[in-house]
Amino acid sequence: MSTRRLRSEDYNDYSSTDVTPEGSPPGGMNGFAHPESYQRFGETNGTTWYQTLIHLLKGNIGTGLLGLPLAVKNAGILLGPLSLLVMGVVAVHCMGILVKCAHHFCHRFQKQFLDYGGVMMYGLESTPSSWLRTNAIWGRRVVGLFLIITQLGFCCVYFVFLADNLKQVISAANGTTNDCSSNRTVTMTPTMDSRLFMLSILPFVVLLSFIQNLKVLSIFSMLANVAMLVSLVVIYQYIVREIPDPRPLPLAAAWKTYPLFFGTAIFAFEGIGVVLPLENKMKNPRHFPVILYVGMTIVSILYISLGVLGYLRFGGDIQASITLNLPNCWLYQAVKLLFSFGIFFTYAVQFYVPAEIIIPPLVARVSERWGWLVNLLLRMALVSMTCVLAVLIPRLDLVISLVGSVSSSALALIFPPLLEIATYYTEGMHPLTITKDIAISLFGFVGFVVGTYEALVELAAPAATIVNITTVMV
Repeated sequence: MSTRRLRSEDYNDYSSTDVTPEGSPPGGMNGFAHPESYQRFGETNGTTWYQTLIHLLKGNIGTGLLGLPLAVKNAGILLGPLSLLVMGVVAVHCMGILVKCAHHFCHRFQKQFLDYGGVMMYGLESTPSSWLRTNAIWGRRVVGLFLIITQLGFCCVYFVFLADNLKQVISAANGTTNDCSSNRTVTMTPTMDSRLFMLSILPFVVLLSFIQNLKVLSIFSMLANVAMLVSLVVIYQYIVREIPDPRPLPLAAAWKTYPLFFGTAIFAFEGIGVVLPLENKMKNPRHFPVILYVGMTIVSILYISLGVLGYLRFGGDIQASITLNLPNCWLYQAVKLLFSFGIFFTYAVQFYVPAEIIIPPLVARVSERWGWLVNLLLRMALVSMTCVLAVLIPRLDLVISLVGSVSSSALALIFPPLLEIATYYTEGMHPLTITKDIAISLFGFVGFVVGTYEALVELAAPAATIVNITTVMV
């Protein structure tokens, strides 16, 4: 293999859900392929193992984490954490599959980098089917489409999350005290519908989306991470206190609600988009396999612990985001505002990915004189579209489950196993490996169909109508 070191500018991978201060999406991964089959040269100014670990955690921890207590309720206090553990193992395994296939094609075609879409395209070109080889470019396009849907879905979730938390803080402002006792009823002041809150914050989100400098976005990303970290620490210290008797909680919930658990869980675990970019920015990429397993172990422990403890603490009263269950005192109201602050700035980071895929080709069609205006108008239109979709589906739990079922399941569970079969089938695969890949892909597909169906049924049901709640027990 050629030892020519490609510059970071030679590689344009927008499959990441985060960005780095250096001005490109964070780099990819190595170590799953046989060391003799692939040689990866690190970036001299790349990220350290610690920085890569932080980026990996950032790419997997977001609003989906706060919805996991409700997800555990939808699965059961025993079935929920066991399912989260299994999904975590399968998700990491699929990440490994993607990386192994990427390294295979990097060695085969003498390439230094490949993104998710590129790997899928080369995988289809390796199949025995002449039709798939002829239409291999659609592999890249389909992955790009699902990536856009996923990222814009995240943005829709952020609108609903911000509106719900701001509405609760403002509604209870008159009754907010310094007493954080959980045994009191708080009178909520009637306020405007959460959908009006979404429209109210829309202009600020539009202005935020106009920021296109990645170094500036990295500053906002750092502020968001600090805000969310502090919030999580405060949330944990509250829910571990005074946990009631768990015996009344069902070990396994009704199967009708399990698809909603699947959508929320896979939404939370959908970090496969950050895997390939992360390794490409490392000084020593050979350390990445250990970083991946350590990072995803931390993520899995965080997911399972918050999901179980949150459900144990609040039981059947758990809401779509655990922040909505916090007491009505200034400390926990500040936590809601702090986490909302972090999510607000995270919107710009998540929005950057689909914007860089959609907008540049369209701007290229107009003259340079009008390019800047078309750029801003397209950004405004995309942000407005995510707001409109959030207004149409103003239930946080269903938005998370729907996005997870529709797009996250495809990227994280369905595509990687099929990619492994396409890549290695002609070279000979063990029947057990093929069976395993088909089983994982079918599991993802069933979750995709059933989870999407149940989320849509919940949206269409009369119970999905938003009801103004005047009092809440906190």
